[in-house]
Amino acid sequence: MSNTMNRRNALKLLATPLMLPITGGIAGSLLTACGGSDGAAVTTTPTLAPSIGMASASFVSMAAPSLAVPADMAKTLVSSALQVTFSDKTTQTFALAYAPFFTTGDLVPDGKGGTILAGGYYDINNKPIIDTSVAGKERQFFSDSPDGTSLLKLDKPTTVAGIKGNAVYAVVQFEYTTRAQDDATDMYGKLPSPIAVLTLDQDPATGKLSLVKYHNVDTSSAMGLWITCGSSLSPWGTHLSSEEYEPDAFTVASNAQFKAYSKNTFGDETKANVYHYGHLPEVTVNPDGTGSIKKHYCLGRISHELIQVMPDNRTAIMGDDATNGGFFMFVADKEKDLSSGSLYVAKFGAGFSLDPAAAGAPISWIKLGSATSAEIKAMADTLKASDIMDVVTTDPADASYTKIWYSGKPQWVRVKPGKEKAAAFLETHRYAALKGGSMAFTKMEGTTVNTKDKVAYSALQNMQSSMVKGNAAWNPDYNITIDKALNAGGVLAHTLSAGQKDTTATAINSEWVPSLTKTLLIGEDLAVADALGNLANPDKIGAPDNLKFSEKLRTLFIGEDSSYHVNNFLWAYNVDTKVLSRVASMPSGAEATGLGVVDDLNGWTYITSNFQHPGDWIASLHGKVQSTLDPLVRANYKNRFGAQVGYLTSVATSVKLGKTS
Repeated sequence: MSNTMNRRNALKLLATPLMLPITGGIAGSLLTACGGSDGAAVTTTPTLAPSIGMASASFVSMAAPSLAVPADMAKTLVSSALQVTFSDKTTQTFALAYAPFFTTGDLVPDGKGGTILAGGYYDINNKPIIDTSVAGKERQFFSDSPDGTSLLKLDKPTTVAGIKGNAVYAVVQFEYTTRAQDDATDMYGKLPSPIAVLTLDQDPATGKLSLVKYHNVDTSSAMGLWITCGSSLSPWGTHLSSEEYEPDAFTVASNAQFKAYSKNTFGDETKANVYHYGHLPEVTVNPDGTGSIKKHYCLGRISHELIQVMPDNRTAIMGDDATNGGFFMFVADKEKDLSSGSLYVAKFGAGFSLDPAAAGAPISWIKLGSATSAEIKAMADTLKASDIMDVVTTDPADASYTKIWYSGKPQWVRVKPGKEKAAAFLETHRYAALKGGSMAFTKMEGTTVNTKDKVAYSALQNMQSSMVKGNAAWNPDYNITIDKALNAGGVLAHTLSAGQKDTTATAINSEWVPSLTKTLLIGEDLAVADALGNLANPDKIGAPDNLKFSEKLRTLFIGEDSSYHVNNFLWAYNVDTKVLSRVASMPSGAEATGLGVVDDLNGWTYITSNFQHPGDWIASLHGKVQSTLDPLVRANYKNRFGAQVGYLTSVATSVKLGKTS
């Protein structure tokens, strides 16, 4: 193999629109130069010895945008680069760019010769849901909040017309839409979340991906989807979705949001069953570019944010995006099958610290129960909250009740006789607290795994409330204590171990059990906002959300959902060099979502990245920029109703840096 081909293979990490591709092993075959969004080829370099290969890769950080160029703050800005070091000590740098597949609200190909509305909403009968908030301008609702994205291929050949190269697929879910067309009516959580399969044509020569077909998945078998947030690609090639902020079954009768959801989904505000939501949906893609969906009811009813299945195809750890949230684990009975297994909640020992140099806190695991999805679904179909538990919000002075903390406030609970399994899987937050789990975290979001080092990572968007000593939601017995809130949040690293036992001394049938937690990275709150309005240091992570790890790049990617950075960023943290690099900046007011990494897809590595709700202004954060940026954001993204689904790519130039010292 010539060095030209090695360099091309090395740059396969940076294909075209929306995703970032890399090929082969870091020590073996290299990245290939792929074109920019126009598909232009990267200039090749002189041919050297065939033995020269890529030794490592790192990201060259970009500066944060500023009001010196307002347009940069009102769009997705990528001015970072990928630097590749070869085994002969030479380096080459490739500039990066962003390429979207579509903006929500676009009409995109449906694969049948027609078009379909990207991010469009449908009811339980697959009829479009119409926004009637502006008389005479009725239109189908579409999302401004694309989120979890999985990029994959199938072993079976595609039957989709129009594929010229390789057929690959992406599953994209849409978390919510912020507002109705009148720009005033709040729509958060009031519509059933759509989920779509994209059929993409992959150019074998450049890695460029082109949208050929958009298919809206029929979710009626899952009773519709509730606030689908982060996602992951399972090791067996399915899309693992999420339903966060599960509605409280004990207060649902007065929950206007859930009633609106039921009305928009079923045409009746009382028809939706609260226990059908807060679970883990799984999407299987078909060769014809369609998809089927099923919900797994046995992974706990929590604020599912992002699940990560370990390389054993059985063990999963789960983010729990809640106040008084827990760290949960599921061990499936069979490989590649999440329909039955055992659910655990973590109990932490002393030692939790924000100092990365600290020894860390040991983890033990409380088994909450074992179940099949089918048996919990049957319970969800038939049981009411009052059939499972008694819950009161003032001390009943009755020893049969146990005081817990739930969503930031104390409650007193007791389980009805014989309803322990229903409580474990349908009232998981309350039952986990009752059983002694460390229900202390605030907004534990993305999870991912570094397989080589046997380390998993969890993002804490904020470290507030139930984590802070003396707070009304804090319990010292949870052993998760910080002295002062850290709004900018951080990332935890969990050591994964074999031979672990639960708190009853029963062996846990997994070699991938988190056994110790340490802090990896934290942000930094600012005592006073900076000149732009940032409330957290813009050169450090702020409210981390999405996490994905690239084994080939040895890099942890971190997407922000921050109310503390004027622009949210996508970061790359090299776990070997400990270097944190800013890779991309989202439009001001938008959240970085849809983060995905596929190290080898037909020889290319891709990094997906979306954003949601551009121009979602917060007065305390955006007060210095809103008047300047609002008209620009509105012009770029359909008057703030549109958002983009895409990936990182290289541009059509490269720089030879020569030998390193």
